Amino acid sequence: MILARAGLSRVGRLGIITEAIDPIQMLPAPGQGALAVECRASDTELEAELNKHLEDPMARAAVVAERAVLATLEGGCSAPIGALAEVVDDGEDGEEIWIRAVALSHDGAVSIRRSASGPLAEAEEVGNRLAAGMLDEGAAELIDPPARRQQA
Repeated sequence: MILARAGLSRVGRLGIITEAIDPIQMLPAPGQGALAVECRASDTELEAELNKHLEDPMARAAVVAERAVLATLEGGCSAPIGALAEVVDDGEDGEEIWIRAVALSHDGAVSIRRSASGPLAEAEEVGNRLAAGMLDEGAAELIDPPARRQQA
């Protein structure tokens, strides 16, 4: 069985992994392993309880950065884009968001890989900046090649 390491990490279950695919070689889909719980907006008591027990600010920051990459690259759920963000303590400035991303050609032969880091409070901006650099390197052509755009 292959499970998303990012998701297992976010729920504290890394100990059950018997073999891991190198995330530098194969990044997961942005937001992979993230869970969301919804409730009625009018049920403020339930919302407070959910936030108290389920909200993980580190996981939220990682997912925000990963989804920012996907949004800036304008990729959908089937786009050949991978991203993995982690919150790390750099020892000097405290916690930071580190993110790696890849955009691939549909046949996997060509890739654009980048990484970025920045303050935890700026997770979305870090993801946007990373994706903007990928676009500067031609990621849009990989994700949506000209021949496919002409058919649409």
